[in-house]
Amino acid sequence: MAFYRVCPFCNKGSTILDYNIQHSGSLEFDEHSDSNSYRLNILSICCPTPECQKHEIFFRKFKYNKDKKQYELVYKLNIEPKANIKNFPDYVPKQILKDYEEAKLILDLSPKASATLSRRCLQGMIRDFWKVQKKTLHAEIDAIKDQMNDDDMYNAIMALKSIGNIGAHPEHDINLIIDVEPEEANELAGLIETLIEDWYIAREARKERINRINNISIQKQIVKNGTP
Repeated sequence: MAFYRVCPFCNKGSTILDYNIQHSGSLEFDEHSDSNSYRLNILSICCPTPECQKHEIFFRKFKYNKDKKQYELVYKLNIEPKANIKNFPDYVPKQILKDYEEAKLILDLSPKASATLSRRCLQGMIRDFWKVQKKTLHAEIDAIKDQMNDDDMYNAIMALKSIGNIGAHPEHDINLIIDVEPEEANELAGLIETLIEDWYIAREARKERINRINNISIQKQIVKNGTP
């Protein structure tokens, strides 16, 4: 089945077809300690972009669901690259990029820790980009709500904060365990990517566009005034 994918190497989007995907032979075994059956394999996705054509490689572990009578994915590890980390320009603060990259690297090993790092990254971005610093992240998000003028994004940022709190703060009842799934942590890291693009990259593109227009105006004035 065809699907859309952004390559982690070249950051270009493309449609992945069946011939872009390769599977290794599966290794199946029974775990006597829990009486379950497992399957291991390696999946490779080749970027169809002619300038790239690099392979993203995953190790995958499946567990047999006796009720559904099928194998279901229970663990996935990026082999190459180690994580689907986007490359961002140097004008994005180093600490923000570091928190984002660590959130992606630890995503499969500890989704809860990844969510906490995404929360930390969000707070760093608000304090750097919006120049807002309050006693709590909740108050900082509220302080930029009107400036963002985007209720959907405000709600998504609040949700990121709340999910990140699961790892950052223990529950009042220490016996209450709330897990964060890898797919959920990946969505949070994806929101960080969107915010970097919407805030830092959009601001830089705006600056460059204004500078180009101003330079064009200066050149036209020079020609108009006959200045060599």
